[in-house]
Amino acid sequence: MHIPSMKELVSAEEWQLRCDLAACYRLVALYGWSDLVFTHITAKLPPSVAGDAHQFLINPYGLMFDEITASSLVKVDMQCNKLHDSPFPVNPAGFVIHSAVHAARDDAQCVLHTHTRAGVAVSAQQAGILPISQQSTFVLASLAYHGYEGVAFRDEEKPRLQDDLGSANFLVLRNHGLLVVGRSIADAFLSMYTFENACRIQIDAQAGGALTEVDPRIVAGTAAAMKVQTGGLGGAFVWPSLLRRLERADPGYRD
Repeated sequence: MHIPSMKELVSAEEWQLRCDLAACYRLVALYGWSDLVFTHITAKLPPSVAGDAHQFLINPYGLMFDEITASSLVKVDMQCNKLHDSPFPVNPAGFVIHSAVHAARDDAQCVLHTHTRAGVAVSAQQAGILPISQQSTFVLASLAYHGYEGVAFRDEEKPRLQDDLGSANFLVLRNHGLLVVGRSIADAFLSMYTFENACRIQIDAQAGGALTEVDPRIVAGTAAAMKVQTGGLGGAFVWPSLLRRLERADPGYRD
């Protein structure tokens, strides 16, 4: 489908954010974390672009993640109202979780939510994330849980979700999936990469017999180290290599 370019219609800063978010959608598809057209990744526009307003970029509802481009992303406000002409619909119900997180967390430039098989499987386990891998120690350093309340389209759920998330960057949505908060799109993607792998490793390990857990002192040490480490998991370091991989596979995300 032909989508007119937005490049000359927005600021250079917004265009770069659009390119990074479109790349994130394509990478989520490339790594097999997408769920048809469902789930969302949102990016908050900085004050230098949006001023005092709260504005976000979100996927055009109905496009597969590997179809999303920088120009097709839709700019919305906190109620998910479109702020520019777009031929694509948006999904206000799908924005409930994201708007709740963005409202509670000034540091949340990007919120990434998935419904992967491994993520949902672990979200249904009573013990949640187990300390059985190096990946899990990074997650456990900043992990929270939110109980399932049905399909998340009711505003009344927002305060409970915000309270459960608190200052954590990893959230298990019970019986539902995974969510990460990132200071940047790059940080959010790398956090979800770690979160997803922790879940896949856990499901695989549980199929193989008795488990060996990481010493709680090591888990606690990881948490302490991450509190003073700038850049979280270091998304900015790995992001250029991810973009190079995407360029080799399909550079169309920049359209």
